[in-house]
Amino acid sequence: MGTVYVFFADGFEEMEAFAAVDVLKRAGVNVAMVSVTPDEIVKGAHGISVLCDKNIVNCDFYDAEMLVLPGGLPGATTLNECEDLRKELLKHASANKAIAAICAAPMVLGNLGLLKGKKATCYPGFDKYLEGAEYTGAMVEKDGNFITGKGPGAAIDFALALVEHLCGREKVKELKNAMCLTK
Repeated sequence: MGTVYVFFADGFEEMEAFAAVDVLKRAGVNVAMVSVTPDEIVKGAHGISVLCDKNIVNCDFYDAEMLVLPGGLPGATTLNECEDLRKELLKHASANKAIAAICAAPMVLGNLGLLKGKKATCYPGFDKYLEGAEYTGAMVEKDGNFITGKGPGAAIDFALALVEHLCGREKVKELKNAMCLTK
């Protein structure tokens, strides 16, 4: 299996980003945290800083299995404005590889036209950016190789959906038990 790249910009939603990274790593997935800002240290919407593994200008994504966009503001807006990321998302989508976004970040996919004809969800009010998508308002939505999440409250379910896509339902069941998410 390749690498899952999770993209960080100042103002990212910590719960969404860290839940995805943590749960994927628990599943044994290789994860790289990538800054789209000039610095590898990125500060979240709630003041938590993180040192990313890489900077987008130094990545070639040759082993990219999945691209993940956490939400938060202004993080999602910065992701939307990052030309290197936009190019990579289009390239990834044309190769029929998995792309995931949560909260405000599905707007990046919508603005690129990647969600046309697909079911998608996002933070309430950002559905206006999901060009051509069928907005469902669900906590997590999966349509083909696209996985979208509603917001911070969906962070764990979103992360588990990423694991299910990459590793299957048995791995999700195993993780739920280990994380005390089952009754």
